[in-house]
Amino acid sequence: MKISRCFILIWFHISAAPLFLTWSVVNSVHWWSGSTQALPATTVLLLLGAWVLVGFPLTVIGGIVGKNRAGSFQAPCRTRNIARQIPRQPWYKHTFVHMAIGGFLPFSAISVELYYIFATVWGREHYTLYGILLCVFAILLSVGACISVALTYFLLSGEDYRWWWRSVLSTGSTGLFIFVYSVFYYRNRSSMSGLVQSSEFFGYSLLTALVFSLMLGSVSFWASLAFIRYIYRSLKMD
Repeated sequence: MKISRCFILIWFHISAAPLFLTWSVVNSVHWWSGSTQALPATTVLLLLGAWVLVGFPLTVIGGIVGKNRAGSFQAPCRTRNIARQIPRQPWYKHTFVHMAIGGFLPFSAISVELYYIFATVWGREHYTLYGILLCVFAILLSVGACISVALTYFLLSGEDYRWWWRSVLSTGSTGLFIFVYSVFYYRNRSSMSGLVQSSEFFGYSLLTALVFSLMLGSVSFWASLAFIRYIYRSLKMD
């Protein structure tokens, strides 16, 4: 098993395409509307050339070096080649239930601060409480890690060993709650309208939700992996 290596490679590959696609749509809307915020064609070609000549080769080289230098996955206990049959799980242990629980709890920890961030970025407010923002960010990471460990324990207690992607989705679903909140903010708290403002707001809100999903999914995975190593290291299996 090479879960850690596959997880890192897949995460790098799925993070670049949505960023470029969303930026392309937003910039194309600015072009079509004649907005001065649209980047000229020469700048876009220059950025694409820099990515093709610099960014993409470095990504490939980094993947090759990481693959060659990474060791095999060390299981904390003895494993078997034949997968064990998983018993039927109750409804509260399904993936969507874990995503709802693991996404709502971290979102509730940042919901108040999220309003001030949206009001600062998309409104005329001035944000000055950077110390509180740092504390809220630390709370977000700790809550996400604790929730992931708890949900992983509930999953293993039902003899379901497929924890890796479940740990990513459990708190990675916080990005869905953030995007739903952005829709609520656009309709009830902002005065934005029109195609240009709407595309820019929802485009960058989608990227924000994606970043939160990748960040919390990564934290959840590593927290669950550390938890599993800890609890299974003391077990002796024949």
